[in-house]
Amino acid sequence: MALPTVMVLPMLIVVAAGIYYIYNEIIQYMSKSMVKNKVVVITDAVSGVGSECAHHFHKGGARLILCGASWDKMESLYDTLTSGADPRVTFPPKLVLLDFSDMDSMPEVVNEVVECYGCVDILVCNSSMKLKAPVHTVSLELDRNIMDINYFGPSTLAKAMMSRRSGHILLINSIQGRLAIPFRTSYSASKHAVQAFFDCLRAEVEEYGIIVSTISHTFINAALPSTPPAKPQGLSTFGVRPADLANEIMRTVSRKKKEVLLAHPIPWVALYLRSFFPSFFFAVVAAGVKDSAMAEQMQ
Repeated sequence: MALPTVMVLPMLIVVAAGIYYIYNEIIQYMSKSMVKNKVVVITDAVSGVGSECAHHFHKGGARLILCGASWDKMESLYDTLTSGADPRVTFPPKLVLLDFSDMDSMPEVVNEVVECYGCVDILVCNSSMKLKAPVHTVSLELDRNIMDINYFGPSTLAKAMMSRRSGHILLINSIQGRLAIPFRTSYSASKHAVQAFFDCLRAEVEEYGIIVSTISHTFINAALPSTPPAKPQGLSTFGVRPADLANEIMRTVSRKKKEVLLAHPIPWVALYLRSFFPSFFFAVVAAGVKDSAMAEQMQ
């Protein structure tokens, strides 16, 4: 007996949803199996994204080295990860104090990280310092501090991984590394610099089998609900959730993708306008600055 025509479309939707669910489950399983016994370094591990990544890699059986500037917060994360964990399939994380604003300490930090297990398989560069201010109000000292944290820190760690000539280096960058926005001069400059560094690094180390990946995202909104919405989606108009970004990081490691852009349609359109219609893009951005200045004067 043939199915009524009206039932065909709903059944196709149900089947497609089932296939999509199974596919995601397989990808998540593969992502976890790919990091089993791997030595994984996560910078700024106590941030929202860093903490989510730590949970994913820890459950996958990775040998974690968690880096951060606050020892108390790292100990708290350590307790969270090890509480109730199965010691047969997980490893207790190692903790390393890391403050990119103190670049003089980097040689000692690099040695301490390497001494934990003797090597590094996956490096997740997650640290970032944000700043929103008119360009004339930003001091040279603040410019340098932002460059230390957003550029010199990640690039120094990446260079330290090259001696082994294997592994995966992953940069968590901002879309502002590809699209400059007014009132974020220092931040955007640092993100452009680190994006260019990792793009060059990718080409230079490919012959050694070292994988270099960059994930550029819109702003991270930790205020979004941790539970996924009814309609599956990783992005919203109000930014990306740390959990969604952490899932994308796991997928990037599993699939060895070189570049990922996590953004809703508006940034995508802006990127295309910047590339193909730069004069129009500059005019729109300048008009936005004038409108914001006028609005402030009227308040």
